[in-house]
Amino acid sequence: MPLGFLILLFLFLVNPICKAEDRDYRSRINTKSEGDKCSPSSCGKLRDIRYPFWLKTHPKACGDERYSLSCNNNITTLHLYSEEYLVEAINYENQTIRIVNPNIMKNNCSSLPSYSLSNYNFSYGDPYELSQANHSTSHDVRLTKSLVFVSCENPVLSPLYVDTASCASSGALTRSKLRHSYVVVNGRVSDMVDSCSVELMAMVSMPGNIGGGNVSFMDIHEELAYGIELSWGRTLLEYEELDLSYRVLVAIGGLFLSKAVYGSPILVIFLLVYKRQKQHLSMYERIEEFLRSCHNLMPIRYSYSEVRKMTEGFKYRLGEGGYGAVYKGKLRSGRFVAIKMLSSSKANGEDFINEVATIGRIHHVNIVQLVGFCVEGSKRALVYDFMPKGSLDKHIFSDEGIISLSCEKMFEVSLGVARGIEYLHRGCEIQILHFDIKPHNILLDENFAPKVSDFGLARLCPSHDNNVSLTAARGTLGYMAPELFYKNIGGVSYKADVYSFGMLLMEMASRRKNLNAVAERSSQIYFPSWVYDQFSEGKNILDSENIVDEDLNTIKKMMIVALWCIQLKPSERPSMNDVIKMLEGDVECLQLPPKPSPCPQEKPVPVEHAHERFKSSLQSIDSITLPR
Repeated sequence: MPLGFLILLFLFLVNPICKAEDRDYRSRINTKSEGDKCSPSSCGKLRDIRYPFWLKTHPKACGDERYSLSCNNNITTLHLYSEEYLVEAINYENQTIRIVNPNIMKNNCSSLPSYSLSNYNFSYGDPYELSQANHSTSHDVRLTKSLVFVSCENPVLSPLYVDTASCASSGALTRSKLRHSYVVVNGRVSDMVDSCSVELMAMVSMPGNIGGGNVSFMDIHEELAYGIELSWGRTLLEYEELDLSYRVLVAIGGLFLSKAVYGSPILVIFLLVYKRQKQHLSMYERIEEFLRSCHNLMPIRYSYSEVRKMTEGFKYRLGEGGYGAVYKGKLRSGRFVAIKMLSSSKANGEDFINEVATIGRIHHVNIVQLVGFCVEGSKRALVYDFMPKGSLDKHIFSDEGIISLSCEKMFEVSLGVARGIEYLHRGCEIQILHFDIKPHNILLDENFAPKVSDFGLARLCPSHDNNVSLTAARGTLGYMAPELFYKNIGGVSYKADVYSFGMLLMEMASRRKNLNAVAERSSQIYFPSWVYDQFSEGKNILDSENIVDEDLNTIKKMMIVALWCIQLKPSERPSMNDVIKMLEGDVECLQLPPKPSPCPQEKPVPVEHAHERFKSSLQSIDSITLPR
């Protein structure tokens, strides 16, 4: 069969996919041509409003309706997610539009946004998206960051919580004189201090050096007044490239057919153009392409209508987080499931793909089981086994001080979590790094058997690779390994999960948060340092005096293992295999490691022969054969 005919057949088949990128992209190109003939419009201080933006008082051919603006009393406004924003500037070179909440007044820090806006509002296919690296007119690099305004019952000492006391007149934050108001830069709602409630969320485009404890509320409010820069959707240049790419494909196919040209240069051009087309696949097509490439997935694919039936119309909500909401469901067999609805998938569906690519291929008693998934248009859902005892954090941090798990059961849970993580690191064909080990992501079944869950940040790595490259730190503050921030202490590897497990283990043993932002003494804010000092002085780390010696030994063992896991340098931490050996061994065999520190600047004088001390801790512990 002539090669030219095959190429034309391919074009016939691929044509709907090309147009699925945007079914009316040709009409948009035509609309742009018409829009170029229109004179720029003006409204107030904006003197150059042109395509793709469209003032509602002008002919529709002069702009794109998706980018409609209003002009009232010489003030330009943008209607975004059912709210109105003031348009401060439009940058056609960078393709960004800067908007400000109308309630914000410069030099008046008591003025706050009149409604919330967060990254959860934005999803694929929207006309606007959050800019990851924006540039102001002065060419200062600006980054999109979130602001979480909270109201707290108790004072919070963490440097991440910026006090708004200088603008205490703001009624939006202070519900009563007994509460304290703060704003957290780039915080996550799920990680807020227990005594605090979220009052408001906002997005700003601010210089990259603002945040991390070196900023005042006046600085933050100044950035609120600057506003947020949004990128508008696919440029018309890209549509023209799509149109040109398709025309080139047709031309090449015709050339093959008419002249029977089989030369390699033409084939190379064809492959390059096809690669260009592939880069424009939508997020949904990327997910579908991923699913088609997987031949050993165990989960079942459900339709969205089936998901609705399972949940009885999403009737029973189990929880909510940055990913979306989780609902209780029931399969036809009567089996209960938990269904996670993904509301704002990041990085072209990376979180969905990560979950399916990891737990969709494996099965382990300490890893949550993925039963199925749903991909239908913008709807994405993950179906898991239902865990009736909920997440571990509810059993560690109890508001009423009621501990539901005995010390023995807590130890069993910690051992199960360690086995689950060890399986991810060594028990699979490819190494899986979780990057978000924390109490919220450990689920408990009816017998309190732990299951590691939430693989949205996971990475798949060849087993022989010692380090992985990351474009940005990932995880949850308080559990993230220091090498994710300080590159000079070691590369990022599976030891990052070891560190997170160490912080988790310490919380399980002490029944309190490691980063105690409301501690009475500042020395207790970094809890591991305080624990180490207590051990060194032979003091009891628990408040309760009614603890039997056996439980004290168990707690001591968990603490010592945790201190080894959270050593500053990754090379000084044990593997999860060695962690299991230490947990299953006798506490008398364990030696205290060097004192931990949260960052290189605070690192104490190194203890000599730290590696020898760790090795001696394992000498009298028998080798453990792990289940695979």
